[in-house]
Amino acid sequence: METPAETYREDEFTLARWQFADAPELIATVTGSLEHIGAWMIWATGGYTAEDGAEFLRSTRKNWESGETHDFAIRVDGVIAGAIGIMARDGGVEIGYWLAREYTGRGLITRAVRLLTAEAFRLGAGYVEIKHDEWNVRSGAVPARLGFTKVRKEPVEKPLAPSCAGTNQVWRLSA
Repeated sequence: METPAETYREDEFTLARWQFADAPELIATVTGSLEHIGAWMIWATGGYTAEDGAEFLRSTRKNWESGETHDFAIRVDGVIAGAIGIMARDGGVEIGYWLAREYTGRGLITRAVRLLTAEAFRLGAGYVEIKHDEWNVRSGAVPARLGFTKVRKEPVEKPLAPSCAGTNQVWRLSA
């Protein structure tokens, strides 16, 4: 797959490649929603420090350059609301995402996934997959709404976040 653009805009909604200058807002956003995000994301279960944010931003820059992942801040009216990323897979990509609690229920992830799915296909991906813990029903509603097909279940590596069953549902949409 070719490299995606660094920014996508749609009305008040923007996906923008993470920058080192985003660190304070990233840390504040994650810290402000630790209970919500940490229920499903193991990296947010023990707090989120300045070093955690700096490490994420360093690794996302390195992975962007290598083509391994392309991570974006989700912004609403200029404010970070969450994150979404495209991860390279053999012949396709996987999309992962999270939102701060106050931005859930607005269709933001559905819009972001729709946009990045279309972009991934335009850039040459043969398929897009989304994985979520089987107990995370809200996350699973996104690929279902967008016409993805549930193709398999797979175990999740431990340690697990507190609300996780330990089995991922895997959804796929082919080009």
